[in-house]
Amino acid sequence: MEQDVESPAAVRKPKLPKQAREDLPKQLAEIDRAKRIQRYVQKDGKCNVHHGNVRERYRYLTDIFTTLVDLKWRFNLFIFVLVYTVTWLFFGLMWWLIAYLRGDLDHIADDQWTPCVNNLNGFVSAFLFSIETETTIGYGYRVITDQCPEGILLLLVQSVLGSIVNAFMVGCMFVKISQPKKRAETLVFSTNAVISMRDGRLCLMFRVGDLRNSHIVEASIRAKLIKSKQTKEGEFIPLNQTDINVGYNTGDDRLFLVSPLIICHEINQHSPFWEISQAHLAKEDLEIVVILEGMVEATGMTCQARSSYVSSEIKWGYRFMPVLTLEDGFYEVDYNSFHEIYETNTPACSAKELADMANRARLPLTWSLASKLSQQGLPESEHEVQGTKTTPENEEKSQTAERNGDIANLESESKV
Repeated sequence: MEQDVESPAAVRKPKLPKQAREDLPKQLAEIDRAKRIQRYVQKDGKCNVHHGNVRERYRYLTDIFTTLVDLKWRFNLFIFVLVYTVTWLFFGLMWWLIAYLRGDLDHIADDQWTPCVNNLNGFVSAFLFSIETETTIGYGYRVITDQCPEGILLLLVQSVLGSIVNAFMVGCMFVKISQPKKRAETLVFSTNAVISMRDGRLCLMFRVGDLRNSHIVEASIRAKLIKSKQTKEGEFIPLNQTDINVGYNTGDDRLFLVSPLIICHEINQHSPFWEISQAHLAKEDLEIVVILEGMVEATGMTCQARSSYVSSEIKWGYRFMPVLTLEDGFYEVDYNSFHEIYETNTPACSAKELADMANRARLPLTWSLASKLSQQGLPESEHEVQGTKTTPENEEKSQTAERNGDIANLESESKV
């Protein structure tokens, strides 16, 4: 039998340019590194933390209202329907049991018999009467008589418990509906953060915006650096949180969020990015979590929006494109350019090295030369000092010379 055999020389891989061949491993390494980065907070604000081995489950039941509100909608609706159905069935069973024990079911066609509930002839009718009682519908066909004290007592109990169930479940649903989580969907953060020069200083910046016309009242911004660290004693602290100053001292963290704003963090000696350069940043495993808080103008409820930036999303040497333009009588915001950035001239060194170079540039030339000479001549000067140690005879000669000089100065002053 003949078999088709393909020659290995027949299949040729496309030859890439030299620059592409050199850049391809770097790009693949960056992609693999980006995949390996484990976020603490997702871009949409969800915290990537799961609680495991929680043994004290009863704590969730002690705050049952918050537990129900935090449940997902499908579970919440299921519990809502289940609670009402169980209460209706329970009290329907109680009404049927009273009718059965009193013998009302045996005297359905007896006009001389006074039942507990008129026209109650089975469990289905008892269940319908329970629904009418708890929801206060009152069709008027089935009514309780005054010859049934146990029925009157059950009617009071069902009315009170029904009001409690209504208040609890309706309140839970109202809070669930009015939660401001969806309001945070219209608070947007820029896809990338940038590092560039602003007013002669190296700054870390990101942009925030509000898509709605109703504003966020008392808006404030915070930022945290999430990075594992090891103390001097050898203790390892995973996901250590460090504050990033975005204007707390000057009040710039309080925002008037009518149009998109660029939040700026000045990299100074108090900043965790003080010694981080462009090359160092690419190797860092860190994450910046930004938190925007404020009150919804329509409801007055507190709203919080979150996002994060990993090291690969922090672009060194870029700025944000302007989005605000002046039109005829109003300002227009172009959200198509909200996430766009452009490259600008930025030193690749760290802020500490930049400050050191600026300080050396301010020093006079003589000071810099003297400092260099003093650094170079330090060993020689030490030998000279050791070689010229004074002896007791030399000390006496110097003291007599100083005295003769003082006497000569006094004589010259007297002559004058």
